[in-house]
Amino acid sequence: MAIPDHARTNFDTLLRAASDGNLALMECLDAATCEPRYVLCAVGRTNGEYVFTPFGHLADGNPYDAYLPPSPDDSTSFIVSVTT
Repeated sequence: MAIPDHARTNFDTLLRAASDGNLALMECLDAATCEPRYVLCAVGRTNGEYVFTPFGHLADGNPYDAYLPPSPDDSTSFIVSVTT
């Protein structure tokens, strides 16, 4: 599966922000649930003002339980665990 250009651009922006020391972790509220989220943000500065651009939040609990990785045998599918 190809990663879309916008995701690659956002990732490159995060890498640049991290290497420049312009990456922040902010506590925010989820807009839908009002649950706390810990959000990775790039920090910009303009005329003494700070701008925080959110890119995503850290996974709650065990991140290995939150995501299904791509299959190493088939680039068009994901590893799905089957429970019986």
